Amino acid sequence: MHAALPQFQTLAQWLGDALAPGEDFSLGYAAEQSDFVRFNQARVRQAGQVQQTSLDLRLIRDGRHAEQQLSLSGEPQVDRQRLAEALQRLRAVLPLLPADPYLRFNREPWRSHSLQLTALPDCATVLEQVVREAAGLDLVGFYAAGPVSRGFASSSGAFGWHQASSFNLDWSLFHGNGQAVKAQYAGQHWQPDAFTARLQQARDQLAYLGRPARSLAPGDYRAYLAPAALQEVLELLGWGGFSAKALAEKDSPLQRLHGGEARLSPLLHLHEQVSGSLLPGFSSEGFPRRDLQLIRAGRPGEPLVSARSAAEYGLPGNGASPWEAPSALVMAGGELAQAQVLERLGTGLYIGNLWYLNYSDRPAARITGMTRFASFWVEDGRIQAPLASMRFDDSLYRLLGSQLEALTRERELSLASSTYRQRHNGSSLLPGALLGGLTLTL
Repeated sequence: MHAALPQFQTLAQWLGDALAPGEDFSLGYAAEQSDFVRFNQARVRQAGQVQQTSLDLRLIRDGRHAEQQLSLSGEPQVDRQRLAEALQRLRAVLPLLPADPYLRFNREPWRSHSLQLTALPDCATVLEQVVREAAGLDLVGFYAAGPVSRGFASSSGAFGWHQASSFNLDWSLFHGNGQAVKAQYAGQHWQPDAFTARLQQARDQLAYLGRPARSLAPGDYRAYLAPAALQEVLELLGWGGFSAKALAEKDSPLQRLHGGEARLSPLLHLHEQVSGSLLPGFSSEGFPRRDLQLIRAGRPGEPLVSARSAAEYGLPGNGASPWEAPSALVMAGGELAQAQVLERLGTGLYIGNLWYLNYSDRPAARITGMTRFASFWVEDGRIQAPLASMRFDDSLYRLLGSQLEALTRERELSLASSTYRQRHNGSSLLPGALLGGLTLTL
């Protein structure tokens, strides 16, 4: 990975020299050098490494633009030839395309440079600890680790470079009856004690899954959403909840919040925190990114504004991604100690995970979904039984508003586990949430 930056600089320089009068370009760079390991029954079943590099070339002329992605070989002459061929293909396509009225090309010559190449432990060291400490458990999981690089260059002189190392161990512990506890340990600094504690927490929850499952009648129940469950709620909210385009088209699930007709809890503070995250400080569209306060004490903050939305709706852009969803979401913690969660819950639901979430009434911010892994019925501060899969249907204005009693002091970091085409670098840092009421419907 040490040659990645000079390689990208050389290709960007060549491309700038190859432009014809009237042409502009933007060039995105993505590379990774990753260890991938799959576990089954707490044993390594598959292990390998992936090293890949790609470019995303966009050619612009007379308001028209076209893109092509190409893989790099690491051989300078071969890669230059591939880039030259891509340039010629885009030149042939551009005259056939209509002008884009919402194209916004950034002509500011900005600079951004970030290195977070923390030392990760040798992969064999991690595997040895996982296999040793999970002995006797049916652990099924996936480990991915290594450095990821992102770059951007344009004909305006803008140049951005970002490299960060991280690891992500995502696993489930299965009971003999087919039930499971799901867990994740992720970050940039592997701490053996932290992994041991996370595994022990999952092991403790696994012991309850052998009890007969409890089904509940529809109704309103006190509930605790663990960080992983809260993450599912916020990921759904990210589908338009903070999007400038959705707000402009009156299609945001938080439209009533922005219109002053509804409110969320004053405990709620949400940020898109690019600084210190694994995200680069620039967007794929070539605009610098900055930290944004999305929700401030339950009131609306700044929306996510992509370059295209900025052009279409006359808004100041803030470097948001084209899909205008949070990629480095951080929620402020509260005063509730994790060790006191069951006591404060009293009698109700401990929900470790949710799934199949969707909107049941988008304008009213009503969502529905199912309880999943490691969800329990609690009485008088003690876990009594695993919870049978139950459906809920409730409003975000209740869950994150009137029914939000407390947030935990401790927060859990989750890194994107998606490896579609490449390792993704999204993240969330969330507390758990104690709710006065959650409506079960089935």
